[in-house]
Amino acid sequence: MTEALSDSFALVGRQMRHIRRMPEQLLGITVMPVAFVIVFGYLFGSAMQVPGQGGYKEYIMAGIFAQVMLANITTTAVGVVNDLNNGLVDRFRALPISRSSVLIGRTVADAVLVTWTCAVMALVGYLIGWRAHNGILQTLAGFGLLLLMGFAMSWLGALIGLTLRNVETVSALSGVIMMPLAFLSNAFVPLDGLPGWLRAIAEWNPVSSVVSASRELFGNEQGAASGALPAQHPIATALIVLVVLLVVVVPLAGRAYQKAAAQR
Repeated sequence: MTEALSDSFALVGRQMRHIRRMPEQLLGITVMPVAFVIVFGYLFGSAMQVPGQGGYKEYIMAGIFAQVMLANITTTAVGVVNDLNNGLVDRFRALPISRSSVLIGRTVADAVLVTWTCAVMALVGYLIGWRAHNGILQTLAGFGLLLLMGFAMSWLGALIGLTLRNVETVSALSGVIMMPLAFLSNAFVPLDGLPGWLRAIAEWNPVSSVVSASRELFGNEQGAASGALPAQHPIATALIVLVVLLVVVVPLAGRAYQKAAAQR
């Protein structure tokens, strides 16, 4: 166990050194989320009506944070496929390191990068008027929940990448997964105006639970909760869903890695 953790931290350090040599990668994962904050905050903010006094700028931030966490599916999946195709996995097989550390190193490194993205987005959000009202501890808890989602999405992306092993296919499938999860939720608009059957789907969307939980922890307005269980208990629902997802996906990704490495 100790050796696996040591190997994992070493591989996380390798990924960070790679970023230091190619800092433009930070630009790539930062520009689009910041653009979303500005576009939704300023261009759409004046036209959108949401419950409460905080306005659309406060409503939208949790949704954009969650969308960035979803994007970790693609980031990790493409990274894993590239590691397979450029011979990196073959080199790791020749080293006396734990096999689990390869995936742990990749997913933790991606979680560190998305933490940087969140920090920049939070700063930009603050500059355009977003505020967290519930104090430092609950605000940090909100970000912690979002980062747990990003970590879970990284493991899901690792499983997808190890299963499909093709960048184009991985990118296409990731988009198919991300689009309905992001937009069929309360991330960008309140659910009050949706037809009953569609609203029920959106309320049970796990992304809606994470977004509602984050808004609750940040102290941002989100309107009256519906009678659906996830809407009544968003924090508990979000934690249960993310933990269950990790419990299922992590061992599957580990087996997929062993199978992919054996076939090299």
